[in-house]
Amino acid sequence: MKSALVPLFLFFAFPLAFAQQVLDSNGNPIFPGREYYILPAIFGPPGGGVKLATTGNSKCPVTVLQDYSEVVNGISVKFTIPGVSTLEIYEGTPLEIEFTKKPKCADSSKWIIFVDNEIAKACVGIGGPEDHPGQQTFPGTFSIKKYKFGYKLVFCVAGSPTCLDIGRFDNGEGGRRLNLTEGEAFDIVFVESSSYNNVIRSVV
Repeated sequence: MKSALVPLFLFFAFPLAFAQQVLDSNGNPIFPGREYYILPAIFGPPGGGVKLATTGNSKCPVTVLQDYSEVVNGISVKFTIPGVSTLEIYEGTPLEIEFTKKPKCADSSKWIIFVDNEIAKACVGIGGPEDHPGQQTFPGTFSIKKYKFGYKLVFCVAGSPTCLDIGRFDNGEGGRRLNLTEGEAFDIVFVESSSYNNVIRSVV
């Protein structure tokens, strides 16, 4: 019994000692299962929240974009720690992200990475390989890390040491695509949806 408890203790002690809890815009810790809007860390020209849109030859809105308008919250998301139902979220904690609303034509609202061959970029989408026919998809996990004025999202490919920041790319599609980048990351904050009722919301 004693030997089984030691690794468990180290698992919980490590993030407490070396990482900081991720906080929402009100300074409160964010938790798995709660709903949050992902918004730019600076209000104004950087635009609004994240949403879904139809891009390329797809007939289903399965591509994640950031709305151009700063008064649009977008669609709220939920975070999940794989294999764990509760606990706090620390910087670097492996996460799954999913929208709280799903188009009927999509397999799921869970975020994935797919390669859009037309623009030669790895973009953030939802669903599974069947939602992105003819395009390569990558399984993996996201994490949150402190950035300039807020936080940034990072994606790590499953079974690989490759991790890249989530940035933005404007392809003239009604918003900026979220994509993997080695350049500037998307500087964001998390706003609990229940505390943000006075802003126009975008729903697919």
